[in-house]
Amino acid sequence: MRSHRVRGAIEVEAELKAPNTLVQLVRYHFSEPPDSKLRVEGRFRLDLCLTERHRSARACFCDQWNRHRFERIGALFLVPPALDMLARSDEDYSLASIVCELNREPVLELFDSLPELTEQHLLASLDIRDAKLRVLLLRLAEEARHPGFASELLVESIAMQMAVELFRLGTTITERQLPGGLAPWQLRLIEERLREVCEAPTLTALAAQCHLSVRQLSRGFRASRGCSIGAYVAASQMEHAKSLLATDAPVAAIASTLGFSSSSNFCFSFRRAMGMTPGQFRANVTTP
Repeated sequence: MRSHRVRGAIEVEAELKAPNTLVQLVRYHFSEPPDSKLRVEGRFRLDLCLTERHRSARACFCDQWNRHRFERIGALFLVPPALDMLARSDEDYSLASIVCELNREPVLELFDSLPELTEQHLLASLDIRDAKLRVLLLRLAEEARHPGFASELLVESIAMQMAVELFRLGTTITERQLPGGLAPWQLRLIEERLREVCEAPTLTALAAQCHLSVRQLSRGFRASRGCSIGAYVAASQMEHAKSLLATDAPVAAIASTLGFSSSSNFCFSFRRAMGMTPGQFRANVTTP
């Protein structure tokens, strides 16, 4: 089962089906800068852009990350099975891609187990720079354009090669720490804490969790994420605020849940961050 919501249209120019593989040459047409959601049940989805991908293209694995965190998408990216990926861009010119979807079960049967999806795996999946995978996908694109004798068998054979290459790539990705940045386990602790819908943590509390001083935390976080940790925490709270405002919860209750000293303090902070009052935001959300 596949879920793909996009502003615009998806044109399938060519398609090849095999028992465990689907190959499509697709062209994405956008009526406005895209803001889409993609989820594929039971399949790995590889997308190699055959034109220049939007320079501003970025994505968020919203089940794993805070919804305000979007990372850059490269020419080739992978969506693992059953993960929601939000993708957006500031440009709207058409794109052409070769898309290959691999059924999960045959891939699992090849190996005793698959690597656990870590922070590093998710980041790497958005910008896969593996020449062997690109060559295999381009071979599939050629076969989709001009299918020949035993195309189905060829597609399955190439798909299994890609599964092996993906497995090898996954096992080589280690928990590397960026120079001067925080370790992956420290970033995970911060993300887990910020997913909690409650009062924002203090920098002192986050630093203690990470066994760092506040100064080390601030420097390391900026090196890892490219922004201040204070701004990141504030943005996370605003995402929680937007989710709560989409419910019937009173503004005063929302302010209290998120640790604001008063409703007016919450309204001021929300308007400064979002450019509108909580009431205006709620009206926009509930308007058909």
